[in-house]
Amino acid sequence: MSASRTWTAWSCTVRVTVDDPAVLGAACGELKALMDRVDKAASRFRSDSELSIVNQRSGAMVPVSRLLVDLVDVSLMAASISGGAVDPTVGTAVIAAGYDDDIETVRRRLAQPVAQPVALTATVPGWQQVQLNRKLALLGVPEGAVLDLGATAKAWTADRAALILSKRYGCAVLVEIGGDLCAAGQPDEPWVITVAERAGDPGVLVTLAHGGLTTSTRTSRCWENGHHIIDPRTGRPADGPWRTASVWAPTAVRANTFSTALIATGEAAVGRLTLAGHPARIVANDGEVTELAGWPASTQAA
Repeated sequence: MSASRTWTAWSCTVRVTVDDPAVLGAACGELKALMDRVDKAASRFRSDSELSIVNQRSGAMVPVSRLLVDLVDVSLMAASISGGAVDPTVGTAVIAAGYDDDIETVRRRLAQPVAQPVALTATVPGWQQVQLNRKLALLGVPEGAVLDLGATAKAWTADRAALILSKRYGCAVLVEIGGDLCAAGQPDEPWVITVAERAGDPGVLVTLAHGGLTTSTRTSRCWENGHHIIDPRTGRPADGPWRTASVWAPTAVRANTFSTALIATGEAAVGRLTLAGHPARIVANDGEVTELAGWPASTQAA
């Protein structure tokens, strides 16, 4: 018997499912505490977060917590694995596109007529310019640059929470934060997951026993004439052939790296996905679906 609880945080749906109902309350409390710590360390929307302070002090090396070191380290690994398609230095470009506040606030503001058009292009300095001293816990970004860890921080939190909770409580755990899912432990039966472009949309059913399953899409965190996934090559919201990508990998971070890369840089990301061998399901702008690298053929409509 499994038990699940759902709430809203980070402008997305959060869900914890465990196969031992007795530990559900404690597991949810621990995830909320972890998300709070990550928010204080890495939120771009909090002026008092460590990341905001680093961005405000661009050009200098700033002492940071070990948690932020880990989160930035993960973002740099994602940038390397994706060939720069998932670049944490896109912050200025994300802001230029209009995503400078909570998504609902952005939608309301950008739905109103404005005297001046919103700028849609900004320079992306490149992830290689980020300076991270892991031993001394110092972080520096190029002058004028803004780090945005949104592409990896949610996935890292899902991975971390699933692993910790399954070990602590000795049960199978499924953690979902937005489009990032991670399963840990050994469920008696694999979890059945609906893969869709947006929550509540029709989708396909797949099973997940372990690892990460993520969906990146231009159709969710979007607003009038913009969305949150930036192509680092142009500094503009991605406009490639695919609007949504779902990927399975051993971790949610790795799955998110490839699902984001597919949307950010389109066909340029397919070669790396193919070499990695991670199953993927991509939806083209016209709605055509393509399944790659062994995406389960037995999926059913939900």
